[in-house]
Amino acid sequence: MTPEERQQRLEEYLQQVEFASLEELARTVEASVSTVRRDLSLLEARGTVRRTHGGARIVNPRSDEFVFNARDTHQLEEKEAIGRACAELIQPRQSVIVDAGTTCYHVARFLEPLKPQIITNSLPVANLFAASSQVEVVMSGGVIYPRLGVLVGPLAVESFTKMHADVAVMSAGGITAEGLTNSHGLLIEIQRAMMRAARRVIFCLDHTKFGRRSISPLGGLEGIHTLVTDWQAPTDLVELLRSRGIEVVVAAAPNDHRPG
Repeated sequence: MTPEERQQRLEEYLQQVEFASLEELARTVEASVSTVRRDLSLLEARGTVRRTHGGARIVNPRSDEFVFNARDTHQLEEKEAIGRACAELIQPRQSVIVDAGTTCYHVARFLEPLKPQIITNSLPVANLFAASSQVEVVMSGGVIYPRLGVLVGPLAVESFTKMHADVAVMSAGGITAEGLTNSHGLLIEIQRAMMRAARRVIFCLDHTKFGRRSISPLGGLEGIHTLVTDWQAPTDLVELLRSRGIEVVVAAAPNDHRPG
């Protein structure tokens, strides 16, 4: 692969994921980190890429798929139902890791009466409880990534390796019989650290995530204790998950969606 081809591939990959670590980029183009670092300097000089601590981001992304506010307009009814159902699984005053996904944000909206300790890297979740006297919020370290509304990078990963929680409320870009994937490779190591830090791992996924494979593998089904989904989730995959020993909670449909 020529340097020009490698730089083009780096730029195309960053257009897909928007932000990636040096190690992830090096694996993508099968080159050393030092080579990728030089390539990124050239791309930055052209104005297409911006280097950050430990990685790089695309300057002008083609899609708003990863913007928190834009993503939170999708499947709102389902996310609200999932949020309520998941909150019912959490006990008062438990410590709860809350992932940065929009469905997890809807879970957080129902947690205040439980007076939990919230541990998160999500700016929207932290802002939700900014004025609350009932909820203690612990933020991870990391670099603020505004488009995702999240703290990312090595410090974010390290923060969760030093924490313990009763529950982790997680999201993902897709789930199949093979396991979980996510749309953004930058979040994978943070999510894995969250899962390792919790005694119970709950994934909250609406029906559009079933049968879908996103860009980056997150892990196998064995990492899930409980999955909360909505009334439109495909029955075959729900039953497969249950056969693997996973508790599956199907949130109730609003009245206008009930049969009959």
